[in-house]
Amino acid sequence: MSALNELRGSAAIAGVATFGCGEAPGFTDMELLARSARAAVADAGLKMSDIDGLCTASAGATMWAMPVVEYLGIRPTYLDSTMIGGSSFVAHLLPAMHALQSGQCQAVLVCYGSTQRTATFGRREIGAARKWLDPQPYETPYEPFNPPTAYALAAARHMHQYGTTRRDLAEVAVAARAWARLNPEAFVRDPLSLDEVLNARMVSDPLSVRDCCLVTDGGGAYVLVRADRARHLAQKPVYVLGNASAVWNRQISSMHDLTVTAASQSGRQAYAMAGLRAADMDVVQLYDAFTINTLLFLEDLGFCPKGEAGRFVQDGAIAPGGRLPVNTNGGGLSCVHPGMYGIFTLIEAVRQLRGECGERQVAGAVTALAHGNGGTLSSQATAILGTDAAL
Repeated sequence: MSALNELRGSAAIAGVATFGCGEAPGFTDMELLARSARAAVADAGLKMSDIDGLCTASAGATMWAMPVVEYLGIRPTYLDSTMIGGSSFVAHLLPAMHALQSGQCQAVLVCYGSTQRTATFGRREIGAARKWLDPQPYETPYEPFNPPTAYALAAARHMHQYGTTRRDLAEVAVAARAWARLNPEAFVRDPLSLDEVLNARMVSDPLSVRDCCLVTDGGGAYVLVRADRARHLAQKPVYVLGNASAVWNRQISSMHDLTVTAASQSGRQAYAMAGLRAADMDVVQLYDAFTINTLLFLEDLGFCPKGEAGRFVQDGAIAPGGRLPVNTNGGGLSCVHPGMYGIFTLIEAVRQLRGECGERQVAGAVTALAHGNGGTLSSQATAILGTDAAL
């Protein structure tokens, strides 16, 4: 047995929370982070003084962890501010599990907050700053409309290579909206039809505005502790059975194949650690910054063969009542997307496994997959979670 297999189930998510998802005028990034962090700690039945590990990241600050420590008033013995885009908060799991197992710390808080929708310094300004702070040498000189243009490139290639259609992409958006309509926290809950997606304003061919994620505010947090401690805390423990991260490129123009992402590596490694397969997953939370993401990740994570995701999602297959519950909160397309969405995949997975999701609850859920994506199909992180019954 490998060291990673020995870590299987050694830690559990004991508390989760969100705050300010949608529009949160008057708040700062830090305030949203702190509100969700304090709520997650309370959800676990702990106090902020119990937190001695911290993982956080921000697109707008290179030394973000230090002011977070200061603002929360903690003095962690374990700190991880790895920033690989929206997958960061899924990627934070495994290093935190090592720290907990070694005794370096006892309770790790993972937290994020962004006012991307309402802040004066918002998405447009951050995008402009990235041209200088994070230049892509083979792309930036041509001033693409990124990230939409990058994902549109992947979508166009998938359509060309496998016969995927815009209607297949629209199925993803419609399914996400159907789940969002069952979620009181979702930012957009209006009905959405396939025709409305197909006839929506084109953003970057073949992606319309309904193929693109929301721009919202929001904070999210979770607390990770050792499994033996989690069993004595306030909530039903949700165990981390597997976790892996993979990065193959930064620029989408450097991908070897626009239809194959590093999720094929992170997923394979996470499944191996968990001793499970895609077929064993009861609920699936995927980082759906664009509709093409869901198709690519369904393939790369083993839910269907490469090139067949378009057919796989047809006829509401990933919507409520379909064969596979995907993005049961409404995802980044209809629930929340404050710049980096990865932490919300884990929060929704935990809530499903606890049985807390009301109308959208997947009956009898024992296992869940949460997957994060960063950059322009650049970083991928996969987590496999489970209840006591999955250990």
